[in-house]
Amino acid sequence: MKNKSAKISILYIGSAPDTLKSLSEADYFSITQKENSLDAFNHVRKHHDIEAIISEVHLPGANGFDTFKLFTKHEICKQKPFILFAQEYESELPFKALSEGLDDYYLTPVDNNRIRERLQFLFKNKTDSNVPFIETDPVIPYHTPFLKRIFDIVVAFIALVLLSPLMLLVIIAIKIESKGPFYYISPRAGANFKVFGFIKFRSMYCGSDSSKKLKELSHLNQYVAKDYETVCSECEKLPHSEFCSPILYIKGERICENLYIKQKNTEQAFMKLENDPRITKVGKFIRNTSIDELPQLFNILKGDMSIVGNRPLPVNEAEKLTVDFRAKRFETAAGLTGLWQVEQRGKNGPMSEEERFRRDNEYAKNNSFLGDLKLILRTFKIIIQRANV
Repeated sequence: MKNKSAKISILYIGSAPDTLKSLSEADYFSITQKENSLDAFNHVRKHHDIEAIISEVHLPGANGFDTFKLFTKHEICKQKPFILFAQEYESELPFKALSEGLDDYYLTPVDNNRIRERLQFLFKNKTDSNVPFIETDPVIPYHTPFLKRIFDIVVAFIALVLLSPLMLLVIIAIKIESKGPFYYISPRAGANFKVFGFIKFRSMYCGSDSSKKLKELSHLNQYVAKDYETVCSECEKLPHSEFCSPILYIKGERICENLYIKQKNTEQAFMKLENDPRITKVGKFIRNTSIDELPQLFNILKGDMSIVGNRPLPVNEAEKLTVDFRAKRFETAAGLTGLWQVEQRGKNGPMSEEERFRRDNEYAKNNSFLGDLKLILRTFKIIIQRANV
């Protein structure tokens, strides 16, 4: 049983400033904050001193319910209480939270003494039997096979030595054309959802990945869903003021749960712009020839990636894939090249999001060292192709 006089170590997932301030100022809580589910997931796996988890309902990427499912699937919630906080009233959420096995649900602001008493009760009474059964395949953490790791190190080292003159010329060209660093580092999710600093030669003007800039260019996204519904077709069949499913209040607006689920399911995980105006002239060349990928050889030496694997995804995209069949792609190595890249370059045409997922899952299920060698040979045959993937 938890000592009542000791501080409770809480992982808070979200960014509501008033709630965070209130919890942090309480003498009996020690708060660690993460803004999204993937950062929280990686933190709690490494830091076993976390005793309880509080998550906001609405998060960027995966929501609080999806986060709980991810944590439960990986057996993180066996003994750690998981409580949901909502900033706005939504009538169905308390019932949904309890039916799905969360330990509690609160509408903020919440009295800190009430939270402390609830956590103390859960520390005393929570057992493995409280955790709902989620029917999933067993989760086995991926570890790079020894032969594959040795191959990665040898190939990456030799490639860096041989390609260093070319890389130096690229650095000079980037610096001459536009201001800013010659490299670009972004957080990416690889095997086991591990987040690492993904290194590339900078191919865009500085500031191109800001949320404001992306919103301005969202109409160019090749993966925008064409069947995104703004009005529920089922509700339209019913008399006025009647709804086909329970009503939710999202950002102050009423929406039936059926439409909310449809919209969520049709949101696209990939962001790829057609004729992207953010790309520099040098950037276009190094992308078309895949030269911009060369700094990832340092990621390979560090062990973040392998030569062959599934491409690591930006954190905000990876979050959306944590609890459905597409999460299988994270059960193998992140790679410099992979199955779908080779096949897309080979046919020199667009590949849908679902095709990419199928290729990623196929590689995760059937990869082998011999298969990796075959993919590398196929990559060399088409690496000079101009298709930008």
